Amino acid sequence: MNRSVSLIGVPTDIGAGHRGASMGPEALRVAGIAAALDSHGLDVQDRGNLAGPVNPWQPPVDGYRHLEQVIAWNQLTLEAVHGVLADGRLPILLGGDHSLAVGSICAVARHCREQGRKLRILWLDAHADFNTSTLTPSGNVHGMPVACLCGVGPEGLTHLDGSAPAITQDQIRQIGIRSVDSGEKRLVHETGLEVYDMRYIDEIGMRRVMLEALSDLDGDTHLHVSFDVDFLDPEIAPGVGTTVPGGPNYREAQLCMEMIADTGLLGSLDIVELNPAFDEKNKTAKLAVDLVESLFGKSTLMRD
Repeated sequence: MNRSVSLIGVPTDIGAGHRGASMGPEALRVAGIAAALDSHGLDVQDRGNLAGPVNPWQPPVDGYRHLEQVIAWNQLTLEAVHGVLADGRLPILLGGDHSLAVGSICAVARHCREQGRKLRILWLDAHADFNTSTLTPSGNVHGMPVACLCGVGPEGLTHLDGSAPAITQDQIRQIGIRSVDSGEKRLVHETGLEVYDMRYIDEIGMRRVMLEALSDLDGDTHLHVSFDVDFLDPEIAPGVGTTVPGGPNYREAQLCMEMIADTGLLGSLDIVELNPAFDEKNKTAKLAVDLVESLFGKSTLMRD
């Protein structure tokens, strides 16, 4: 695993249905993300925050809210994340809402094409994020990034890096899903996404889920983790705009992160949808930092 990491703050809630995710980057900094990673021997560089258009907080137009501004923020994100990868460092996107994953993952996909490497994405989320303008009543683009990355959506996002799709459905594994709209569910099945929902996790356990999700990786694979904080159960992580009960508990989440770390293949990371406006004394940000530490080698393992 690359031990040189760069933090990129993307302070916007442009794609979300609630205000507040724009404060996520600072909440993670206040929770000590840089010092925590430094304590594990990483070379940590904080590149500050990107600056993009303000949130106009307008109703949907043709099924999308703030599409022009969402595209602008994602273009900025794409170039920033790709720049970090080109410098030979591991980018950590501090979001911001999950619509930003379009730009982040487009950057990673471009980097993998340039390097001739395979790409695997782990999408840790309560939601499938495979909505379209015709399926969602809200028009919030943070519910659409996986669809856009797979080539379903507005051209400005599906072709953010020039061509579509940015990824194929076999490159992504969704874990922790428990809130999917009916039309979205149909589209997920038609697309053939690999989804490890909470019922499946309940039935076979997080360990077997992670073994399946990571089973066919090799040393030539770039592993990208897109970590939506609402992946976690709201009992332990209340600081998100769209809480869904029944998510992974603390130990399940730690095991998930530790098993990702065990691969040694982590190449890039998104931390998104942290909303301090709904949090309790930065509790969720501190938990997110704790879990990110586990992604980079912190372990409770006491056995040889």
